[in-house]
Amino acid sequence: MKKVINEVDHVVDESLDGLAAAFAPWVRRIEGTHVLARAVAKPSGRVGLVSGGGSGHEPAHGGYVGEGMLDAAVAGEVFTSPTPDQILEGIRAADHGAGVLCVVKNYTGDVMNFDIAAELAKEEGIEVRQVVVNDDVAVEDSLYTSGRRGIAGTVFVHKIAGAAAERGDDLATVAAVAERVIANVRSMGLALAPCTVPARGEPTFTLGEDEIEVGIGIHGEPGVRREPLRRADDLTDELLDRVTSDLGLESGASIAVMVNSMGATPLLELGIVARRVYQVAAERGWHIRTAWVGEYMTSLEMAGYSITVLRLDDELAALLEAPASTAAVRVAR
Repeated sequence: MKKVINEVDHVVDESLDGLAAAFAPWVRRIEGTHVLARAVAKPSGRVGLVSGGGSGHEPAHGGYVGEGMLDAAVAGEVFTSPTPDQILEGIRAADHGAGVLCVVKNYTGDVMNFDIAAELAKEEGIEVRQVVVNDDVAVEDSLYTSGRRGIAGTVFVHKIAGAAAERGDDLATVAAVAERVIANVRSMGLALAPCTVPARGEPTFTLGEDEIEVGIGIHGEPGVRREPLRRADDLTDELLDRVTSDLGLESGASIAVMVNSMGATPLLELGIVARRVYQVAAERGWHIRTAWVGEYMTSLEMAGYSITVLRLDDELAALLEAPASTAAVRVAR
């Protein structure tokens, strides 16, 4: 294993310290916790947003803390859910007197620990609601979930629900907007090479030189099928077909697209994927209103990419395009 680390046991702690220092205009680390909260808190009377999960998915989730997105992000150890007490700290940091929405990816540990933290927060008088993102069409159930996994589509939930909270919507309305995003977003990914979890010290699976895994998750788990590497257009067509078929996407639909690197696939190759997505969209009569291309929900140094498609209505489009300023996402006014 070759990684830029000091001690395996200090990976998350040292990384959070560095990111908090480097991203100081947007975030501050709450002392003694794994929580990154907004450097400048939202005005009182606004709904707060909290998300989080295991580390290793950077820039998720700390990269999305800031104006127009999250109020706080809670980091667990690598690929491990944050504990309820840490999540509770995040909820407290995000509470501005109008309630807190927790955006949770559908993994059993995350869902359970966010549930416990929400109950503890309610005992303190904080109104909490949760939404669970389940955008991955590759599997119905997995070792880690009951139902579909939550992957890169979660970032669109952060952006749109965050914009709704920023404009002053109440908690029920922000939660309803988030649920509408979840109902209209789908994702699927593939891997050309696995990742290595620092504490494990070896790749999570092995692949031959010309093999890929289709339908991977974001925790180093292999896909649902192994096959020979094909041309980028062929791979992209398959992912796009699976995602849009599940969504029942019709000609004339307005959509947002995310072409997401799993961590080691460069922008050069993501550009080739994006080119094909635009070609297919033109052929099928889909209007791509917004495209995000880059690293948004990674799996350490895994090579590969995922495609996310979000069906938009006028309100979701306006919220997606509303101003935001975080370390990882900037949308100008």
